[in-house]
Amino acid sequence: MTAAVALPGRSAEVIERLKANPKLPLMLGGAALAAAIAVGVLWSRSPDYKVLYSNLSERDGGAVLQSLQQMNVPYKFAEGGGAVMVPAEKVHETRLRLASQGLPKSGTAGMELMDNQKFGISQFAEQVNYQRGLEGELARSIESIAAVQSARVHLAIPKPTLFVRERQKPTASIVLQLHPGRAIDEGQVAAISHLVSSSVPELTPKSISIVDQHGNLLSNTGNERMLDATQLKYVNALEQNYLKRIEAILTPIVGKDNVRAQVTADVDFSIVEHTDESYKPNQDPTRTAIRSQQTSESTQQGATPPGGVPGALSNQPPAAAVAPVTTPQTPRAGQAPGQAGAPAAGQLGQPGQGQAAQGATATASSGPSSNRRDSTVNYELDRSVRHVQQAPGGVRRLSVAVVVNYRQAADAKGKLVSQPLPPALLAQIQDLTKEAMGFSGDRGDSINVVNSPFTVDREVTPEVPLWKQPEMIDLAKTGAGYVLLALLALFAWFKVARPILRRYTAPPLPAPEARDETEAVLLPPEEPANPEVLRLAAKYESDLALVRDAAQRDPRLVASVIKNWISNDNR
Repeated sequence: MTAAVALPGRSAEVIERLKANPKLPLMLGGAALAAAIAVGVLWSRSPDYKVLYSNLSERDGGAVLQSLQQMNVPYKFAEGGGAVMVPAEKVHETRLRLASQGLPKSGTAGMELMDNQKFGISQFAEQVNYQRGLEGELARSIESIAAVQSARVHLAIPKPTLFVRERQKPTASIVLQLHPGRAIDEGQVAAISHLVSSSVPELTPKSISIVDQHGNLLSNTGNERMLDATQLKYVNALEQNYLKRIEAILTPIVGKDNVRAQVTADVDFSIVEHTDESYKPNQDPTRTAIRSQQTSESTQQGATPPGGVPGALSNQPPAAAVAPVTTPQTPRAGQAPGQAGAPAAGQLGQPGQGQAAQGATATASSGPSSNRRDSTVNYELDRSVRHVQQAPGGVRRLSVAVVVNYRQAADAKGKLVSQPLPPALLAQIQDLTKEAMGFSGDRGDSINVVNSPFTVDREVTPEVPLWKQPEMIDLAKTGAGYVLLALLALFAWFKVARPILRRYTAPPLPAPEARDETEAVLLPPEEPANPEVLRLAAKYESDLALVRDAAQRDPRLVASVIKNWISNDNR
């Protein structure tokens, strides 16, 4: 039986048809190539989809999809359905058209709330809308940070009051939703605090609380005395600067890797404001400055001074003066004219009216006058007012520790040994270190220079055998990979490619109806096909072709051969 009989029915029939019509495989291959080219062209022309919105709620997602269907915009979902994707060239246009419809509605509202104010709105509602718009704008600003996925801002702004004791400071609370696998550092938290505090009047960063989606408090509220990341970074940079200066000035003296130094800086981050106002006495009275001077002068002339017995008589106003000014002596009632100058009984030791009249006459005749002068001078005092504001970050104290290695020197035998440095050189090293660090005894700086041999721990590694060395192991792995590839290639050639090549390069077999019963006896009907059988079948076909050619040239010879076969079978 031929090879076509050994193969399965349908596959053998297909192979026979392909062999009978050599152009059919070419047609099938051309059709497959054309189909592949068409698929590639269509795939290259397919639109590139980009994300329109992500993390939409179910209500907003349904509204967005309905609007996309009405606008005839193709869309599809990303893996997991977490985002809606549209063609890249329609992303911005679609967003604008959806925004005009107010989609998505779950987004944060900003100052656009103030655009459509209703007529007759109350002051309370207007204040609420303003606060909501401010919270939305702050949330949008915070969401622009790369690590923040979404943010919510809550502002507590008290009502303004005229009473100072009842005034309250505004406060704020912020909830951050971070991207998966992202983190936010203290510097970014401080930046968010300052951003919000700068947007709300009288809001300080200390009054802002920031929490992430896990409930962790990110702001350092209540820990103002602790150093933040910026201050710690400043202290570290300051210490490293002093350290580099010390090592740079000592390395040329002791050599590279022969000096180790450590610097500890005590930095004052407190903000101090100090105001002094002092008064000093005048040192030189002749050079004093006059602040104010007042002089008062009063002069009286021709007036009669008061005199006589205190009472109503002596307090009477003087009579009108006549020229000449004389005072006649008039005797009193009950008194003799000759007794006018004598004092009355019971008035001894008191000036009489006669004496007062005589004094007034004397005064009037001599022209009485009265002078008065007052002077007041105020001098300036020495006054000094000083306002000092100390900036934070000043160095309060420095502590420096320096270790210098022993010097390598040759002994009498020429062998290198470690020797300590001389005291003079150590003193120079200490002086150079003081100059490099800016040593100040008033500040309380300290320095310690030690000369000690450096101990270097050298690990003694045993010698690794050649077959355990990493280079040899890598080389063996590479060679084994190449050998394995070669074996796979040989197996594929001898077991797969070569039999298939022989099968399709063998000459075509005759049609099944042209075979006689003698050919069917050569192979068992159920014997499986193998390469050797195929080779024998091909040889048989070639021999049979030669016999057919000879039969066509000499039919009598073939008939005689068949006649002999029949006669031998009958025997």
